[in-house]
Amino acid sequence: MRMTVIGTGYVGTVHAACMADIGHEVLGIDIDAERVASLAAGRAPLHEEGLDPLLARGVASGRLRFSTSLTEAARFADLHFVCVGTPQRRDGEGCDLRFVDAVIEELGPPLRQGALVVGKSTVPVGTAARLQRRLTELAPGTEVAWNPEFLREGAAVADTMRPERLVLGTSSAWADEVLREVYAPMLRAGVPVFSADTATAELVKVASNAFLATKISFVNAMAEVCDAAGADVTVLARAMGADTRIGPRFLEPGLGFGGSCFPKDIRAFATRAEEIGAGPAVAFLHEVDRINTRQRTRTVDRARALLGGDFTGRRIGVLGAAFKPGSDDVRDSPALTVAAAAAAEGATVRVHDPQALDNARTVRPELTYALDVPKACEGADLVLHLTQWPEYRALSPAALAAVVRTPLILDARNCLDGRAWGAGGWTYHALGRPAPATGGVS
Repeated sequence: MRMTVIGTGYVGTVHAACMADIGHEVLGIDIDAERVASLAAGRAPLHEEGLDPLLARGVASGRLRFSTSLTEAARFADLHFVCVGTPQRRDGEGCDLRFVDAVIEELGPPLRQGALVVGKSTVPVGTAARLQRRLTELAPGTEVAWNPEFLREGAAVADTMRPERLVLGTSSAWADEVLREVYAPMLRAGVPVFSADTATAELVKVASNAFLATKISFVNAMAEVCDAAGADVTVLARAMGADTRIGPRFLEPGLGFGGSCFPKDIRAFATRAEEIGAGPAVAFLHEVDRINTRQRTRTVDRARALLGGDFTGRRIGVLGAAFKPGSDDVRDSPALTVAAAAAAEGATVRVHDPQALDNARTVRPELTYALDVPKACEGADLVLHLTQWPEYRALSPAALAAVVRTPLILDARNCLDGRAWGAGGWTYHALGRPAPATGGVS
């Protein structure tokens, strides 16, 4: 099939490359000419496992091209996926839909009758219906559908090629059939598909994110209780996760969630629910958000306490800048928030990350960055483990102890082997776990 993908950020780049790889002819569209040139040369503008070879293969095959022209997009195909950003509004917690609206305004007039515009961006419920009314004015005989993405950064290519489910939000059997043809290889492989109206499709995405965010904040709330009670949240979480009704995934205590999705999506969901008269039903999401934000403050407070109550003049080595492993994304990164807070209180902070250093420098230029872990931790009074990259779990505690001033570590992600670090000469602390009495493992 011929299709366009409008917006070549995280979602759009992955979607375009994957659709080309399964045999479709794809034209990617973006207003950023520099990004378009990079993509046309087969270079991804972001780090994502498996994306670079997929992108290069699509470009080399001729099935994947890029342009800055929506007029060209309308001429190229009658199927258009909209993947532009929907950030949080600057004047509130709702969703900023200006980029989605701009696509409809510019793409609509040149569209041919029978065109299908498919949203993949995360939007408030009711957006597709509103866009349909406007598109009907601009281009009669066209239709809007919604096909939300459920990508995990760091596993987006796999999630696109082998999704856990597909949700097709349409208002006609014809549009549903078109989308089933798009995803025919996935359907033949047995991927579950859910046909729905557009409002339900929009809600599936935000409801899923809200549930996962709630699960993360719940276990972090339990970490606070464990700190107060002298209990161990890691054992508590494993025991809870053994219950098949609960499950272990996303029940991992630590620094909390960040990135471009969960924080802004739960705020936008709560805001939209209030607008349509269902605010009390999701009022708990405000506390989910507060718990998540509090994890960052708790980490800073714990780090300060470990240094005797004052960051001034202390050296801190930070392991991790990305909001999660497998990504170079630092948007709303808990790791960078904690690092910047310590620096603002007078600490000398040096940060390492396997992939996100360039993006981190742009967002937090006041911090110092290191290309390797020993350099980041050299002379440190405290090491903070803030992003759970596998590279950090593979470190030799004894070797790293030789470069720091004080072998003291706060594992804010609760995923290092505390016993191994204790045996390597470190005093190991973690959130939600009892502090060691005389050094060793909490």
